[in-house]
Parts: sequence; structure tokens; C-alpha cells
Amino acid sequence: MQRRAYAPAAALAAAVLTTALAGCSGDSASGPGGDDSKPGQLGASASGGAPGKYHSLPEPCGYVSPATLRRMLPGAEDESEEEAERRYRGQATITYDTDRRVGCRWKLETPEGTRHLTVDFERVVSYQTDVSDEDRARQLYARLATAANIPAAASASPSTGTSPSAAASAGAKPQGGVGAKKQSAPVSGTPTPSSTNGSGAPGGSAGKGTDAELAPRVLDDLGDDAFVDDELATTGTGVHRDIKVVFRSSNVLVTITYDQWSTDKAHIPSSADLQGKAHALARELDAGHFGN
Repeated sequence: MQRRAYAPAAALAAAVLTTALAGCSGDSASGPGGDDSKPGQLGASASGGAPGKYHSLPEPCGYVSPATLRRMLPGAEDESEEEAERRYRGQATITYDTDRRVGCRWKLETPEGTRHLTVDFERVVSYQTDVSDEDRARQLYARLATAANIPAAASASPSTGTSPSAAASAGAKPQGGVGAKKQSAPVSGTPTPSSTNGSGAPGGSAGKGTDAELAPRVLDDLGDDAFVDDELATTGTGVHRDIKVVFRSSNVLVTITYDQWSTDKAHIPSSADLQGKAHALARELDAGHFGN
């Protein structure tokens, strides 16, 4: 009698366990919101953004030709061959991931002033499943163009559907602080009257661009998108002009910064000279096709 009492209980437990397992299996396979993908992996229905054209970056200090460096950093003719070689070798910028970003900088000091040149490469990788590497690079480029208040920027901002220049005029803070954009600065030669302190901008602090042909603008002969920015400023020790050329080729952003400092405030660094050299370097880098 005691053995017969235990048998139904065991059978009932087995039936309950079988039903529970069957229910779990059914929910996993076909229940609402079910997902049979492995942990840490995207579901089968998720789509990843397309990878970019470039998968690596060049060695930046060796990517600029010695002839170009000599044109952009003139005035070291009296240096020894060893000193010149060391100068034009450049110094790599420190980055945390050289697979994603690399750069190099050069400097030339003379009694008349100083020139700095920096080249930066950034390989953009999107971590959004619905945004390709190239689209992400396009977004970052648009932000840079907007921040520089580049007029008539050709690239539309993916987040707003408006051009960087339109976004800048609608909500970006005008460069030069409160009020209108900074006035144009002269290309070269004699400074403007004392009210501008020789800078071409009120107060002698900083100013945009030069004449219409050399003002900050879109460039149509570089990569997929490009612009040049031009700033002139004076300090207590002199005057300097800062040129920036930014261009995008697929998923790589290239930024060239080139400036000239003059200790003589009567000698304003030339936009035509600096922009021309920076633009030529950008074309040289663009033609090199970066990494593979």
C-alpha cells in the first residue's frame, strides 16, 4: 500500500516538468518579442551600416613630401643638412588609437616670426546599425563647416536636413562674439587705420578672411567635401594668420592647419600665400589615397 501511494506522485511530478519544459521551448521560439540570436550579437533582422572605403591610415610624418615642407616652412636655408632633416622629419601627434587617428606637426622659427603646420587624419567608424561609416563622416564634416560659419556649404546636415551655413545663420553663435560676423582683413601690405590696430578687425583681436576670392569658402576640387577657413588676429607680441583646410574623402577626414606669426605688426601674413600652400598640400594628400 505504501509503494502504491508514492507512484501517482512521481508520475504527476514528471508530467508537470514535461509541460513546463514544453512551454519554455514554445515561448523561446515563437513568443512575442522572441529572439534566438546569441548573447552579444545583433538579431537576425538588424542591419549594420556599410563599412567605409578606407580601413587604415598612412604614416602622417612621411606622407608629406620634403619639397612641399620646404615650400611651406621657408627660411631655414642657413641650417645644416642634419638640422634641416630633423626639422622636416616632423613630430607625430599623440593619439590613443593610431588605427583611427594619426597626425604630424612641424615648426619653423625665424627672427621674423614662426610658422606651424599640422596634418591630421581621422578614419571615421560608425557604431550605429543604420548609419554607414561614410554617412557618419559626412555628419562630422558638416559640424566642422557649421562651426566655421562657412557660407554656401554644399553638404547638408544629416540630422537637420539643412546646410551647415544655414544652420550657422539660424542658431550658431557668430564668430567674434556678440553682433555681426567679423569684418574682412586685408591680404597684405600696410595695416588699416589705428581703429583696427592693424588686424583688419575691430579691436585688433581677430577677423575672418580677406577679399571675396580668398574669404572662407567651400572648395570643389578636394575629396567629397572641403572648405578653407582663414582667421587673422593680433596679440601683444605680433600678428598671426591661421589657415585651416578640411576635406572629407569617403570615411576619412583630413584637417590641415597652417599659420604664420609675425613679430612686426606692420607685416600682415598673406592670405594668398598661406591659403595657396595649404590648398596645394591638401591636393597632394588627397591624391595619395590614404590607407587601404
